Amino acid sequence: MVGLEHRHIDSGLPNLASIASEGESSRIEPVFPAVTCTVQASLLSGRRPNEHGIIANGFYDRINHNVCFWEQASGLVLADRIWDKVSNLGEKIETKFKSAVLFWQNTMYASADIVVTPRPLHMEQVTIPWCYSKPVGFYDEKLAQKLGGFNLATYWGPFASRQSSEWITNAAKYVLEFERPNLMLLYLPHVDYSAQRFGKNSSQVLDDLKYADSLVGELMDETKKLGLLDQTQFIIISEYGFSDVKSSVNINLMLRDAGLLATRKIEGKEYLDYELSQAFAMVDHQVAHVYTKKDSVGKTKRILENVGGVSEVLSSDQQKKLNINHDRSGELIAISDKDSWFNYYWWYDESFAPSFARTVDIHRKPGYDPVELFFEPSTKSIPFDTSLIKSSHGRMPDLDSGEGLAAYLSNRKGFMTVHKNVDSIPNSCDIGKYLLQLVT
Repeated sequence: MVGLEHRHIDSGLPNLASIASEGESSRIEPVFPAVTCTVQASLLSGRRPNEHGIIANGFYDRINHNVCFWEQASGLVLADRIWDKVSNLGEKIETKFKSAVLFWQNTMYASADIVVTPRPLHMEQVTIPWCYSKPVGFYDEKLAQKLGGFNLATYWGPFASRQSSEWITNAAKYVLEFERPNLMLLYLPHVDYSAQRFGKNSSQVLDDLKYADSLVGELMDETKKLGLLDQTQFIIISEYGFSDVKSSVNINLMLRDAGLLATRKIEGKEYLDYELSQAFAMVDHQVAHVYTKKDSVGKTKRILENVGGVSEVLSSDQQKKLNINHDRSGELIAISDKDSWFNYYWWYDESFAPSFARTVDIHRKPGYDPVELFFEPSTKSIPFDTSLIKSSHGRMPDLDSGEGLAAYLSNRKGFMTVHKNVDSIPNSCDIGKYLLQLVT
């Protein structure tokens, strides 16, 4: 459940409060960077980013000179996840163990028994809002027939809404009734949208948390109706907490000012030149992987350390302390101030921006673009107004204030028994190891 913090449990969320009171709950420290794909990989593998290789929601392919963002292949995760561990047990499990994964990242071609994840097909003149599924046809012949097709516009973009979580919950109820998995993972995304649009403490976030709580209640009722309630352990996890932000950092424009970032003009539009740039940033909320030529690392670091809104610039040695040192990581990693985030823009004149900049295009932009959550009626396109964004995430959490910390709760005790005598706050990897223990 994106955006859930431990303090929210007693904020009018009766189903979550009842789960926590029956079992246990805790604040959780996300791995760094605290972004979707990275944290999810750690939650499901118990490994750090320097082991599983998911260093952000994307990475720079140095061979093809291209940024790959929001790629979904399971093989990108270089560590066994919970369903892999079960599959590896093989005949050691006396009865068939069935796993289902709904809308988690990096799950295409995974070894789980049931997989459903958005995979729109981009045709010449139209985008087909399809979902990849396993077994083949599970989405087309079962879920879509029963629930109607999944509306991709409710999952991301200016029309993203709680309807995405509603469809995913109904899909989960279908899977429970007709497939009876031993393990089911589902992802409720909609609080993410209201937090970025309105701020973490907004009334809209609280309303969306209450709606998410009601969806959890529906799933509890479904297990009760199916006679599974007493056998079911509910575990609610969030990936990260948010920080309210006031401004964004034009990190690529700063690199261009310094003569490090190169562009190519094609038919009147400027495109980032990955080949000839001495340095460029792949941005991801409050973190940016900065890829540089070897002889430009020092110069790039000195420049970024003097950019307003940048709090830290990590060299390769410093990355080791945060377990983010991996071949996919940038030679440098920039971290924004708490109240800032990184945009990907590299142009001085908006008229030179590539056409994809004004559209919802999660693959061609070299980084995450939260402004895709908004629509500009005058141009009928995505705006360039970065002040619209009110909350972000990705930095290391503030352990003193609790800002940025995620949450864990379960209707059964067990996880906190291990950590009750540990001084530090449990982290994403601790959750991952606990989940593996439950199924193996």
